[in-house]
Amino acid sequence: MPYRHLVEVRPEDIDELGHAGNLIYLRWVLEAALAHSTAVGLDQAAYLARREVWVVRSHEIRYLRPALVGEQLSVETRVASMAAASSIRRTRILRASDSAELCVATTDWAFLDLDRGRPRRIPEDIRSRFPLEPD
Repeated sequence: MPYRHLVEVRPEDIDELGHAGNLIYLRWVLEAALAHSTAVGLDQAAYLARREVWVVRSHEIRYLRPALVGEQLSVETRVASMAAASSIRRTRILRASDSAELCVATTDWAFLDLDRGRPRRIPEDIRSRFPLEPD
C-alpha cells in the first residue's frame, strides 16, 4: 500500500497560467519521498549521521491535470524496486475530492556513501524498511 502524503495547493504554488507550476509537482514528489522515509524512522538527519544519502539520478514526470489553489492533494508514493545501490520510486498525485490523477512520476534514486561521493550497497536495515510494491 503506498505511503500517502497530504498537501494543499497554496497561492504561491500557482504560476502565470493559474495552476500549480511544474516545479511544484516535483517538490511534492520529493517531499513525499522524504515523508515516507521519515515515517519509517529515517529522516534526513538520520541519513546524514550515517554518512549515507539518497540522491536523484532521474525523474520522469507526466502532468495530466492542473492542480488549483486551495485543492487538497494526496501524494501517493511507493518503492517499486531496489537494486544493490539504487531504487525506483513511483509517485501519483491525486486530487483528494474526486481521486482524479493529476500527475504520475518515476524517480530513480542512487544510494551514496557521503564521504566518498560514490554509490554504495543499500544496507539491509534500510532496505527492510521499504517493502517493495512492484508495478
